[in-house]
Amino acid sequence: MSVDEVLMDAEERMEKAVARLKNDLTGIRTGRANPGMVDSLKAEVYGSPTPIKQIASVSAPEPQQLVIRPFDPGTIKDIEKGIIASDLGLAPQSDGKVIRLNIPALSGDVRKKMVARTKELSEESKVSIRNVRRDANKALDQLEKDKELSEDECKTYKDDIQELTNKFEGQASELAKTKEAEVLDE
Repeated sequence: MSVDEVLMDAEERMEKAVARLKNDLTGIRTGRANPGMVDSLKAEVYGSPTPIKQIASVSAPEPQQLVIRPFDPGTIKDIEKGIIASDLGLAPQSDGKVIRLNIPALSGDVRKKMVARTKELSEESKVSIRNVRRDANKALDQLEKDKELSEDECKTYKDDIQELTNKFEGQASELAKTKEAEVLDE
């Protein structure tokens, strides 16, 4: 592996860690309806668990309501069961064509739990980023050991890796801070 490959790989993996955090944070409830809330939900349809977003369109016509419109109306009961079985704590209301989910305002305790979960996800992301840094530094040490890099070059590239780490950890912190503000916003 060349130095450029090590740096590119590290940056790519750190970007993926931040992207995953961004995706995970969309599933955290705020006081507002967000179609991302049901992204991780699955429904037992046609004998296999299927993500709801693959079998229905999800929209938020009002700030406190989600509307799930199945592509096949025959799957509506399965989607309802998936929502009830989830940990969202929402009661689906169906008229046979669409499912409406009313999003209640969050209580103080629930808000605290959501903020704690946000911090937890952010920290997991930062740990992933630091693991990437560790792997990249090991690869650079190996290149130095194999005499492909001088000690000074190795140190310079490790500094570059640290800059990447700081950049992506900052992005993760910023995402978490934004989500916490959304959760705490009345």
